[in-house]
Amino acid sequence: MKTVFTTGEAAKICKVSQQTIIRCFDSGQLKGFRVPGSRFRRIPRDVLYKFMKDNGIPTDALESGKRKALVVDDDPDLVELIKDALEGDGRFEVRVANNGFDAGMMVREYRPDVIVLDVMLPDINGKEVCQRVRSDSSLDDVKILCISGMVEASKIEELKAAGANDFLQKPFEVDKLIERLCQHLDMDMPVASR
Repeated sequence: MKTVFTTGEAAKICKVSQQTIIRCFDSGQLKGFRVPGSRFRRIPRDVLYKFMKDNGIPTDALESGKRKALVVDDDPDLVELIKDALEGDGRFEVRVANNGFDAGMMVREYRPDVIVLDVMLPDINGKEVCQRVRSDSSLDDVKILCISGMVEASKIEELKAAGANDFLQKPFEVDKLIERLCQHLDMDMPVASR
């Protein structure tokens, strides 16, 4: 488990901009140290934890150290496959929703780092889910990766215009999905795909 964080890592954990963390560090609100001989700031885990508690920032991201993924699909077999693969990777905490309504409720409460979103849901389409997530500025950092069997380029462009970060066509290799998630979350690639 990490014991010291960069300002960028602290910003991701706190779900604020890196500039906000730097300002708090420079003003003394957030204690830490500079790397000798450089301008780089470092923040110890216990200090970051106290800062988050003092400022009402949920500490679950820091406690588990895992990235939060929300998988939204109405195909139980595919959901199980993705969930098993992400949990097997060891760096993800996974929650599941099988329709757009549940997904909307869960996004606000769970605050995932990434949403794996089926475009064709029983109650609402993926484009609308993207628009709703993007309409909430507190969710700006949430990455959305859409999955679907449809391949019309215009539809994929519509999804991206609505706020999707990426698109993966079904069927896909789960390793490919994890690789894409790692790219969007600035994580190291899984060992198997290097």
